[in-house]
Amino acid sequence: MIELNDITKSYQMGTQTVHALRGVDLTIDAGEYVAIMGPSGSGKSTLMNIIGALDLPTAGTYTLDGIDVSHMSDDQQARVRNQRIGFVFQQFNLLPRTPALKQVALPLMYGGYGKSERNQKAAAALEAVGLGDRLDHRPDELSGGQQQRVAIARALATDPSIILADEPTGALDTQTGKEVMGIFESLNDQGITIVMVTHESEVAERTKRTIWIRDGLIADGLN
Repeated sequence: MIELNDITKSYQMGTQTVHALRGVDLTIDAGEYVAIMGPSGSGKSTLMNIIGALDLPTAGTYTLDGIDVSHMSDDQQARVRNQRIGFVFQQFNLLPRTPALKQVALPLMYGGYGKSERNQKAAAALEAVGLGDRLDHRPDELSGGQQQRVAIARALATDPSIILADEPTGALDTQTGKEVMGIFESLNDQGITIVMVTHESEVAERTKRTIWIRDGLIADGLN
């Protein structure tokens, strides 16, 4: 599903050239549940941005579902993100006064779905994460764990090929984090591909493969 070949990413900071990725080769198959780990500055966030079609590599090729994403225009990348990738972040990024159903339905609006189908798919996604009885609740009426469930449902609503999760338990207490990880495990059991950036070894241990990145290179591709 995901194939990166000799991916490099460099950018300028003042007069300095920073080499964030130095030739990454990586394959992630459909249905995998993968953690990406590495120290601060290792390149894991840059790698996640490229996998998520949020940034383009300086060189190398990246294919997602057989589509070359590495040389796309901004509009083409946006289309790939909307149709094929669901994002879950550490901060829930919810609209403060918007009910859960509308939060989850919002990406579907950009996908061209009619209102009835948007609401139907959004309700099904919320049901899938255990919030079928919270459709009309705003973020301030939900716990942190429930807010993250809304964010996961939003990522699910467009039927993505892959879910990218960036430190999804980082803003949660230990017990709530375990509950959210249980949701990811259930989704993966249903065949959804999940790639998760984390610095927590306890989180990575609950995935099925850990990819270590250090100094812009893959250090170890196996648990």
